[in-house]
Amino acid sequence: MILVFIFCGIIVFSCSVFFLDMCTAECNSSWNESSFDLLDLDSSALLRMNIGLTLTQMFVWPFLLINILMLFTFYRKQAFRTETRYILFAHTLLTDVIFLLLTDLQVILKYNVVQMPVSFCIPLCILIEVVNTCTPLTITAMCVERYVAICMPLRHSAISTTSRTINVILIIWIMSFIVPFMDVLILIVSVPEEYFIEPIFCHYDIMMPEHWHRAMRSILYVIDFFIILLIEFFCYLMIMIAARRASVDKKSAAKGLRTVSLHMIQLILCTVQSVCPYVEAEIIEIDFTLYLSVRLFNFLTFNIIARAITPLVYGIRDETFCAALLHYIKCRQNHISSEKKEPNF
Repeated sequence: MILVFIFCGIIVFSCSVFFLDMCTAECNSSWNESSFDLLDLDSSALLRMNIGLTLTQMFVWPFLLINILMLFTFYRKQAFRTETRYILFAHTLLTDVIFLLLTDLQVILKYNVVQMPVSFCIPLCILIEVVNTCTPLTITAMCVERYVAICMPLRHSAISTTSRTINVILIIWIMSFIVPFMDVLILIVSVPEEYFIEPIFCHYDIMMPEHWHRAMRSILYVIDFFIILLIEFFCYLMIMIAARRASVDKKSAAKGLRTVSLHMIQLILCTVQSVCPYVEAEIIEIDFTLYLSVRLFNFLTFNIIARAITPLVYGIRDETFCAALLHYIKCRQNHISSEKKEPNF
């Protein structure tokens, strides 16, 4: 299992470097020129776009509703609000909800050929990037929490306190803001003022018009990925070693290993998402219809399905949380059915 994760990480790194070299400064201009061509597409391409938009809504909104329901369950039960892993889980749900809403807004604007000035797009792109960065950092915090719970059970209650968890979340948000903030500063000093009033389709590449800027951004992302992967690998290895000890709960250790494994899979999927724009930039030069299909597949797989792993890990697999979730669902259904049975006077 560990070898598979390392092999996937190496593949992601190689793809990032390869597509970084292939993506030149013409990528952004070709993106915008092709976006203007949306008005001149034939009926088959427009049909594909409509199907893609429909599929996107069919995937996005069920996951949104599930996440919102899980957030409701978290806030309704006091025991969840005082336990570290559930607080981090709720934070992941919240960032995923924001990310899915904003990216879905981007998709709808793009499919409806709605352009906005660059100055209006920048805050939207910054927020999307921040919540997107929060996900792998929070996943890493979850892995560390499982490591402490299994490998240091006597110190877990002293280390994993509510106040420390809130501080960790604040640090995650601050770290997530650093790179977008630097991108904005570089953009301000490297482009003329006229650039900020140009109408454009919103995507994060508008904040990196220079090739060297995109190259630096990609290298930083790959470095961050390997640091996070090493931390999760360390947690996995230490939990696996602890599982062999007689003093450790075997069931809890095995569950912790599966949890960290799922987190590593989610991390790899989120990292592949960062490689997708480079792939799409090359495909759009070859066939725009193929580009629409590839872009839809990438969005559904690496933006939406990758974020479905978190509810699976802590929402459905966790017996306590799942029981509370089902309780509130049943209570709501019983409340609705009782209202229907009341006579109208």
